Amino acid sequence: MSLKVDRDSMAFTFKGGMLPMTVMELTSADPERIREQLAGKISQSPAFFQHTPVVLNVEKLDEPHLALERICAVCRAHKLLPVAVRGGPDPVKQSAWALGLGWFPPQEASRPRPLESVAGDVEADADPVEPAGEAMTPDALAGTTAGGRIYRGTVRSGQQVTAPEGDLVVVGAVNAGAEVLAAGSVHVYGALRGRALAGIHGDPQAGIFCRELHAELLSVAGNYKRLEDIDPRLLGTTVQVRLSDDQLGITPLA
Repeated sequence: MSLKVDRDSMAFTFKGGMLPMTVMELTSADPERIREQLAGKISQSPAFFQHTPVVLNVEKLDEPHLALERICAVCRAHKLLPVAVRGGPDPVKQSAWALGLGWFPPQEASRPRPLESVAGDVEADADPVEPAGEAMTPDALAGTTAGGRIYRGTVRSGQQVTAPEGDLVVVGAVNAGAEVLAAGSVHVYGALRGRALAGIHGDPQAGIFCRELHAELLSVAGNYKRLEDIDPRLLGTTVQVRLSDDQLGITPLA
């Protein structure tokens, strides 16, 4: 006997997804030191601290009895919203759960296999076409044959396109309100007006390349820049976005 599910009576459905998330990597367990640094950050970039969800990364701390509740209180006082903890021994995990937070294993334990070990061809979303004009960089398509993806067409507002195991190449534009994400680098052969996130599993060698920069948000391995943080002289130009010394740099491409 089969049971028919009435969709009108369903209250929710579960769906997988990769949401952009700011990671706050703690190198001190002292809530007062954290408070002092956050106060300085607010003065530099007040727009960032507007109820931003954060994951507290405690992998670099050797504190089995972390003052997690006090640290969360400091974050909330500065309009950051802790939603989960990454790493830490079992007492930290138990504290996170007791505070209603999620817990993620250390990054090394959850990191996917190296791309060299991933079999598979490039995923294409339409018939093969060649990108118009010259490539933005000589190695613009490097890595896309190792579990990467080529998307042909405009990524429209509200749409999300992902490459969870390699580079993402968009042969078209990314509209405002759209989102493109990749484990490797993101290449956009058109105007980038939405959000682009490269190195979503923490790869610091990833980058973002686009023909025309108007991005709402740029992220490489969890390091962010919003539109208001971008040098206005770079808007509308062809650029590359790379990490250097944990700082996100945007440089023109000829």
